[in-house]
Parts: sequence; C-alpha cells; structure tokens
Amino acid sequence: MSRQSHILSILQLFDTGMSVWTVEEIAKALGVSVRTAYRTVRELTQGGFLDPVSGAGYVLGPAFIRFDRVLRQSDPLIHIATPAMERLLDETSQEAAVILCRRFKDCVMSVHMVEGREPHLPASYERGAAMPLFLGAPAKVILAFLPDRVLRGLYLRNDAELRRSGIDSWLSFKEQLKPVRKAGYAMTQAEIGEGRLGIAAPITRDGLVVASLSLVLSVRSNRPDADRIAHFAEGVRRAASAVSAALDVSEPGAAPR
Repeated sequence: MSRQSHILSILQLFDTGMSVWTVEEIAKALGVSVRTAYRTVRELTQGGFLDPVSGAGYVLGPAFIRFDRVLRQSDPLIHIATPAMERLLDETSQEAAVILCRRFKDCVMSVHMVEGREPHLPASYERGAAMPLFLGAPAKVILAFLPDRVLRGLYLRNDAELRRSGIDSWLSFKEQLKPVRKAGYAMTQAEIGEGRLGIAAPITRDGLVVASLSLVLSVRSNRPDADRIAHFAEGVRRAASAVSAALDVSEPGAAPR
C-alpha cells in the first residue's frame, strides 16, 4: 500500500461510525504495522487533519473546518443555487426549507440549505449527513435521471437492500422511477421525517444530473391540497431548471466574487 493510500485509508476510517481511533486500532484495521500507522498519523496530525485526544486516541482535526469554509465559499453549485433557493421560498412558502443535495458514493448528501422565515419543522438533511439513496424525494429524483448504466450498477450493489424494500428485480426498480422522470420531479411524504413532505427536481450540467433541489414542507395531513402541491412542484422545477441553465454557462471551477 502506498503512502497516499495509507493517508486516504486512515481518513476513511472516521466515516465508519467510530470518531476516535488509536494508532494500534488504525494499524489493525488497515493491516499495517504500528510503526507505519504511527508515521502516517504523525504526518496527518502535523497537517491539522488529525487531532490527539485523551486515551492515546485521534479525532479529525481543524483542517477540515477550514476546508469546509473554503468549499462553502468556492463551490459554484452553492453560489449559483442560493439565489434560486431564496426565490423559491418567496414564491411558495416561508414555512419550509430548500435543500441542495448531491450524490455521494451510494448515498445522497445535503450540501446547502436555505430556511424559510416562518416556523416549520426542521429538515432532516443536515449539511454533510449521508442519507439513503433510495428514500426521500432528493434521492429519488437523482436516481430517476441517472444513465441506465450507472443506475444498474447502483441496483446491483444494493440488490439485497432493495429486495427487502419490495423491489425484486432490475426491471421493477427501473419502472418505479419512470413516473418521476416523466413528471420531472419527485414527491415523497414522511419517508425521511414524520410530518414532512418533500418535492425535488433534478439539477443537470451538460445534460447529466449532478444534484437535486428540494422544497421540504411541514404537513399536518396525509392528503395535502393537490392544487397547492402542484403549484409548489412547478416552482421547484423552475428553480432547478434555472440553476441547471446557469451551471451550463458557468466557468468550471469558478469561485464566487
């Protein structure tokens, strides 16, 4: 295993549910010597990527906080989408939140949120939290617009999980997503959080889905007003289309000024 692989493998350990690791635990998990693990941990600590804590353990360090700030300031998707997210709340309801999500590995991750000014239930999509790829409007609308080759790969990697949810074949999985693609948006209720309804539309760049834009509302009824939902869905579609159009003409890697 190369030095670069050691570094990546150590950092990825902190995404497995354990927030504190000792050098000995790292060495055992990666199948390397304690000496090798210690040398790499020392380099990561010097760079601020790991931080020592009591009990000879290490946690993720302050460098990640700095990089998160840099990412928030420089991510073109966040920069372009934020005004559209604010307008969407003005055009629909301030008793809601608008969430920007991206696919990350076999999950969906919130990267930005704009909260309405009026009281509403908190959205379940905290920035950086990995959410299921097969539940919730933000995830389903991304799935519906993925190329078949990519979608089939996701299905094969998650076959057991999908079968437990009642989807017993690739064809039934694909058929379930067709109405979402045809409508141009996904809507789910109480799949991620009780009392919440989500409406999501795809954001594309050069014709490929890269993210989703979602309006998350607090609902008190299992049968919300259909006309109101249709109005909201059209607003979400327009907002996502506006972001997609802006992404298509933006400079790759351009940072906000």
